[in-house]
Amino acid sequence: MNLLFAGSGWPIESAVEDPIGLERYLHDENAELHEQNHQLKLPDTIGILPIRNIVAYPGTVMPLAVGRQRSKNLLADIEPSGSLIGLVTQHNPETDNPDFNDIYSVGTVASVLKVIKIPQGSINIIVHGIVRFKIVKSVATEPYLRALVRPLRVHTKMTKQLQALMVSVRQTANRVIGLSPNIPEEASVLLENIENPSALADFLAANLNLKTDKKQQLLEQLDAAKRLEEISAALAANLEVLELSHKIQGRVREAVDKNQREYFLQEQLKAIQSELGKGDLKTEELKQIDKSIKKAKMPEKVEAEAIRELDRLSKIPPASPEYSVIRTYLDWVCELPWSVETKDRLDINKAERILNADHYDLKKVKKRILEFLAVRKLNPTGKSPILCFVGPPGVGKTSLGKSIARAMERKFIRISLGGIRDEADIRGHRRTYIGALPGRILQELRKCQSRNPVFMLDELDKIGADFRGDPSSALLEVLDPEQNFSFSDHYLDQPFDLSSVMFIGTANYTEPVPPALRDRMEVIELPGYTENEKLKIAKKYLIPRQLKEHGLKKTNLTIKDEAAHAIIRDYTREAGVRNLERNIAAVCRAVTTQIAKSKRRKAAIGKKDLTAILGPPQFESELALRTGIPGVATALAFTPVGGELLFIESASMPGKGILQLTGHIGDVMKESAQAAFSVVKANAKKLNIEPDRFRKFDYHIHVPAGAIPKDGPSAGVAMFTSLVSLLLGKAVRPDVAMTGEITLRGLVLPIGGLKEKILAAKQAGIKTVILPARNKKDIPEVPKEAQKGLKFAFVKNTDEALKIALEFI
Repeated sequence: MNLLFAGSGWPIESAVEDPIGLERYLHDENAELHEQNHQLKLPDTIGILPIRNIVAYPGTVMPLAVGRQRSKNLLADIEPSGSLIGLVTQHNPETDNPDFNDIYSVGTVASVLKVIKIPQGSINIIVHGIVRFKIVKSVATEPYLRALVRPLRVHTKMTKQLQALMVSVRQTANRVIGLSPNIPEEASVLLENIENPSALADFLAANLNLKTDKKQQLLEQLDAAKRLEEISAALAANLEVLELSHKIQGRVREAVDKNQREYFLQEQLKAIQSELGKGDLKTEELKQIDKSIKKAKMPEKVEAEAIRELDRLSKIPPASPEYSVIRTYLDWVCELPWSVETKDRLDINKAERILNADHYDLKKVKKRILEFLAVRKLNPTGKSPILCFVGPPGVGKTSLGKSIARAMERKFIRISLGGIRDEADIRGHRRTYIGALPGRILQELRKCQSRNPVFMLDELDKIGADFRGDPSSALLEVLDPEQNFSFSDHYLDQPFDLSSVMFIGTANYTEPVPPALRDRMEVIELPGYTENEKLKIAKKYLIPRQLKEHGLKKTNLTIKDEAAHAIIRDYTREAGVRNLERNIAAVCRAVTTQIAKSKRRKAAIGKKDLTAILGPPQFESELALRTGIPGVATALAFTPVGGELLFIESASMPGKGILQLTGHIGDVMKESAQAAFSVVKANAKKLNIEPDRFRKFDYHIHVPAGAIPKDGPSAGVAMFTSLVSLLLGKAVRPDVAMTGEITLRGLVLPIGGLKEKILAAKQAGIKTVILPARNKKDIPEVPKEAQKGLKFAFVKNTDEALKIALEFI
C-alpha cells in the first residue's frame, strides 16, 4: 500500500502520465464529500484528458505533468482554475496520441485546482476528482478529445453486513499502515473519519498497489459493497507480503545487532587487555600455534611451510573463511607424530611367549615376527616389513595383528578397506575443497600419536574402484618400503615418513588384489584348522572367553570334549573358528538363562545335550549324498572360506554329440570341462568306448549347488573321470576324491589350496585323495593330523587317475 498525504492528510496519487516531483498539495476540508452527495452540475460535453499508468478516483487530489499537444490544447481552452475536465485512463500507456478507441469508457470528472507552467514547455496541474462518468459519444478529436458524458451514481445501501465489512477493511488497512514505514500516523485517523463506504473504497483503491486494469475495474464497479469486498481481498494479500517482509527484516536486524554487539564487546576486550598489558585473543592464538610448531619437531621443510602458513594467518582477519582453513591445516600439521614413537620390546623370548599365549599354532607367522624383532635388535634403523595375511574368515588374521603389536609393545591401528572406492580415503582431499581432511592413514596416526604403530589394512581384496579413483593404486606408495619414507597426502602436501610403520594387510584370497600391490607385500598364508586344532583352540581360548563374557565360572559350566567335537563336526563347516565360537556362545547363553532362573547352579554339557540347545545337526558327511550310479565323481575345491567337496555329475541322452554345462560355473571351469570331453573323445578307442556314442548322444555335465558360483581348472580330473564312468557304466569309488587340472594330452597339472582341500576331504570321510604328482612337494606343509587316515595317490596323467578312481578298469 502506497499512501501519499498532503497537508492535513488528504491522499495524493503520483506516478502518472509524466510523473515529476511536485510539492504535496493541501486540499480543503470538504473534499470528503463524495459523488452521490456532490451538488455540482456537469455540462453535457467536457474535454477528455487521457492519463496513463494511473486511475483517477472521486475524492482524490493528484498532480499531473502534461506534455502532449492535445492535452496542452485542452488546458489552454479552459479557465485557469475551477474548470472541469474528464480524466480517463489509456489502455496502453505506450500510445502517444490516444483516440477514443485507446481509452476506457469510464473515468472521473475532475476540477483543475492549479496550473503551473514550466519553462521547458511542459505544464503541471493539480486536479481534484469529483464524480464518475461514462463517455456516451465522442464529439471531437481535435484540437483535443471532447465527448458527450453522463455522470454515474454509485449504489450504497447501508446494512449491518456492509458496516461489518467497513470495520474489517479499516482494521486490515490500519495493520498495513502500521507495517509500512513510509506512511504517517495521520493515515489511521483519516481512515476512521471516512464514514461513506464508497468514499472509503475509493480512498483505499486510489492508494493500493494494484495493476492499472484492476484499478479501472474498481472504478467501474458502482456497487460500493462489492468494491469493498474486492479491496478487502487485495488488502489481505498486501498485508501478508508486508508481514513476511517485516519478519525477514526483523531477522536481519537481529543478526546485524548481534554482530555489532560482538564487535563492540571485542573492541572493549581489546582495550581491557591492552590496559592489562596482555595481547588480544588472536595474538595469543598465534603464539600458541608457534609453540606447537616448535614442539612438534617436524622436518625442516615442513616446519618452514608451517611458519609460512602461520605468517599468512597473522595477516588474515578472523572473520575470513580462509582463516579457519589455514587454522585447521596448522592444527593437523602440529598434531601429527613427526617425532613421537614407542620403544620396541626386543626381548625375543618374551615376545614369543605372548604370541603363543594369544594364538594356537600359526608357526610360520610367529617365526616371521620373531625374525623381524631379531633384525631390529641388531639393526634398530632397519625398515619395517610389509606383511599380508591371506586365509579364510575366522582363522585369526585380525587378532594376530593385535598380538603382534602387544608382543612388540607398539600401538595398534586397524582400518577396514572393504568397499572404499575413493582415492581420497587414502590420500585425503586437497585444501581447496570445503571440509577437506587428510586421508585415513594420517588420521589414524594422529589418533594413536605414534609414528611406528602396527598398522593393519584389513580386507585388501575388497577394495573397489570407480570414477573417483582407485584406492589400491594410492596404496602402492604406502606399501612400498622404497617410497613410503616420503608419503605425500593431498591435504598435508608435505612428505611424511611411514617407513617406521609396520603395515600388515589381510585378505581372504589374493586374486582380487592388484599384482603391483601384491608384489609389494610378503604374503603369509593362514590355512584353515583341522578338527583337532579347533578342539584345542576351543578349550584354550574360545570357551574361557565366552565363560567370561557371559558371567560364568568354570565351576558353573563344563563343555565336554565330545560336545566340542560334535559342535565342530555337526554344527559348523568352516576353515576358521568364528561359527564355532558362536555355537559355544549359544551353549553359554542357554546355561546362563537356567542359572538366572535358579533352575540349576552348574551344568556339564555332553553330546546328547546339544540337540536341545543348538537344534538338530546342521551338517552330515558328504558320503551320505553319494550313490553308486556311474557318472558321479567327487572333486575337491578351494573357496575363500576353506575347502569343499564338489560332486561332478554327467548324464547322456540321444542327440548329436553336444556337450551342455550347468551349475553356475565360470569360464575357466567351462574350458576345463571342454578339455575333459575332448580328452575322452580322443582316447575313446583306448578306453573301449564306442565312437558312435559321441555322434548319437548329447552329454550334460552338472555341478550341484547351482546357486553358488564356481570357477577354476582344478576340477578337470574329476570331470574326465565322471565322463569315463558314465560311458563305461562303472561307478567311481565312493571313498575317493580328486583334484587336478588336465591338458589335451591327458597330463595332470598342479593346483593350489592343497591344505584346505585335504582338510575338506578328511572332514567328509574320504579315504583316498588323488593329487597331481607335482604337488607332492607341498605335502609337508599339510599338518600331520590332517594326513592321518588319508591315502594320497599322486598321478601324472589321466590313465593313472582312472586306475585308482574306478572300481573295475
